[in-house]
Amino acid sequence: MSDDASPVESVDRALRTITLLGASPAGLTLDELARGTGLPKSSLHRILGALRHRGFAAQSDDGGRYFLGTEMLRVAFAFHAGLDIPALTHPLLLRLRDALNETVHAGVLDGTDVVYLDKVETSHPIIMASVIGGRNPAHCTGVGKALVAWTYPSDEAVRLWVRSQGPLVARTRHTITTEAKLFEEMALTRARGYALDLEESELGVRCVGVPVFLGQATPVAAISVSAPRSRLPDQRIAEIAPRLRQMVDEAFASTPAGPTSRGTGSRRGKVTGP
Repeated sequence: MSDDASPVESVDRALRTITLLGASPAGLTLDELARGTGLPKSSLHRILGALRHRGFAAQSDDGGRYFLGTEMLRVAFAFHAGLDIPALTHPLLLRLRDALNETVHAGVLDGTDVVYLDKVETSHPIIMASVIGGRNPAHCTGVGKALVAWTYPSDEAVRLWVRSQGPLVARTRHTITTEAKLFEEMALTRARGYALDLEESELGVRCVGVPVFLGQATPVAAISVSAPRSRLPDQRIAEIAPRLRQMVDEAFASTPAGPTSRGTGSRRGKVTGP
C-alpha cells in the first residue's frame, strides 16, 4: 500500500517495516530497511524505537541488524493457537451465499478426510445434505482437494499422504482412485488456484473449493461452493471460480467482518455432500 493510499501514514510505515523484517530472518541494517521501505532513516529511527519499546522489533547487541521482536512472535502464535475458524470464516460464507445463492462450506483436513466446520445453505429448494461436523474423503471433494493440494505441495508429499492413510476409495465412477491421477489433479489445482469436484463425491453434485491460508505456509481451512450439476455447469464454474478466489483473498487480506446470524435454507429436497 502506498503512503498516499494509507488512511494513517504513520501506522502504514510501521507495518511496512514489520513486513520487511518478517521477510528477513537474518535481520536487516538500517540502510537495508531504508532501501526496502523507501523511508528516510530519520523516520525509521523513530519507528524502530517505538517497535523496540513494545517488543515488536529487536536489534543485535552490536547495534547493527534489526529483527522481528519476540512480542511479534508471541502475538502471532497466540492468535494461531486460539484460532476460531468458523467465527473467522462465517461472515464470508454468508456473503458468498448471498452473492451466488448456492450452498457454501468451510472445512479442515483431518487425515484423509475433510471435516465440515460450517455451512450456509442456499434458498433453492434442492440443498446439500452435508452437516457441520460431517466428514468426506478429501481426495474427492472440492474442500478436500483445495486443502491437500497446498498442504502436500509435491507429488512425493501427496504420495506419502496417500500411503500413510490407505487406498483412495471410489465414491462414484468419477472418483480419482490412482496416485498418478491425483498427482495430475493436484498440480492442476495449484496452477489454476482452485479445486473442482465434478461428481466425484456424489453423483449429480459439483463443487468449487479454494484454500484459506491466513498467513500460514499451508492452508488452515478451505471454502467451497456446492450445487447440483444443473446449477453448476462448466460455464458457471468458469464464472464462479475466480470470483470465489477473489472474495476469499479480499476477505482475509483485511480484518474479518463482525459476527452475524447464521443463514438457513429450505429443506424440501436434498442432495448429499459437496
